[in-house]
Amino acid sequence: MLLVFTVIFVALLFTYTNGFHDTANAIATVVGTKVLTPRQAIILATITNLLGAMIGAAVAKTIASGLVDSNLIPADFASPMLICALIAAISWNLVTWYFGMPSSSSHALVGGLVGAAIAAAHGNWSAVIWVKAPAVGAHWWTGGGILYKVVIPMIISPVLGFLIAFFLMGFLYVALKQARPVSVSRNFGKLQLVSSAYMGFSHGTNDAQKTMGIIALALVAATKAGTFDQLPGWLAFLKTVEPSPGNPLVIALWIKVLCALTMAAGTALGGWRIIRTLGHKLVKLQPVHGFAAETAGATVLLGTAMMGMPVSTTHVITSSIMGVGTAKRWGALKWPVVERIIWAWIMTLPVTAIIAYALVIVVQWF
Repeated sequence: MLLVFTVIFVALLFTYTNGFHDTANAIATVVGTKVLTPRQAIILATITNLLGAMIGAAVAKTIASGLVDSNLIPADFASPMLICALIAAISWNLVTWYFGMPSSSSHALVGGLVGAAIAAAHGNWSAVIWVKAPAVGAHWWTGGGILYKVVIPMIISPVLGFLIAFFLMGFLYVALKQARPVSVSRNFGKLQLVSSAYMGFSHGTNDAQKTMGIIALALVAATKAGTFDQLPGWLAFLKTVEPSPGNPLVIALWIKVLCALTMAAGTALGGWRIIRTLGHKLVKLQPVHGFAAETAGATVLLGTAMMGMPVSTTHVITSSIMGVGTAKRWGALKWPVVERIIWAWIMTLPVTAIIAYALVIVVQWF
């Protein structure tokens, strides 16, 4: 029982550090354009994230049952495995947060899960669902496993964010060529309130659900192992029965609310470092640029969330800002900052997998 509560606590700690990164990314542009103060943007992000987290649970279901084969993980080791995966992700979040680098909390979590699962299964790589092919005649995005839900979306989503932002910004440059700069800034300052809310909502539909999946996975494992058999009545809500084959896992409302509020708290207390990198250091932003970047990023996030793909808000909004900057002019981007961000992206999955693998080995040793 103590291990299950430890998983929930560490999962919420991860969600809190995720707030440093990903929710900060979601509101960075509206702060960078000075349309809202950081405090106002955080309030907006809190409300819209909470609303987004309540819509659907496709991403949570992917994390809970679509990446790791729980049948190959010893039932009594599921909770320690998840704790090691979360600690690996949290460690990477804190390191990259300290240096102000918008790395992916999503991929940190997936990398941690992969490394921990392989180690928990005593080196059996089949513990990770690498490929689950789509049904015959179905589109590729209906497939499952790491390939279809993580790797392909990891490549495609930032490219889409870049292209949508680039072409949207190009269209706006042409459409607003005769408009007065003062009018453009004033009007798009108002429109950016809408695009920021859209970004926060889309972020909630994707990122806030990842830890929900971890908590649900821990509760399902504990229920299967009989950990909750002697629970008092007031704790009966913790029991989470594994769904029958072909049926989706239901994510309880209390898990959704708890994760969304925890992420908002993390943003409120630690998000400024990332906001400064994306909102100020990457490219100089005006309200019209912020509107284009947020609209592009939010559209990609919402679409992937509906398909159950745990993509990176960090990658999507950063590439969208790059697309806006490139449409402005090639030299508008500060390329040394871009290079540091890309290196953080490349390193996230393997580093967190290695850390989680090592942690599980240490736990097994003792």
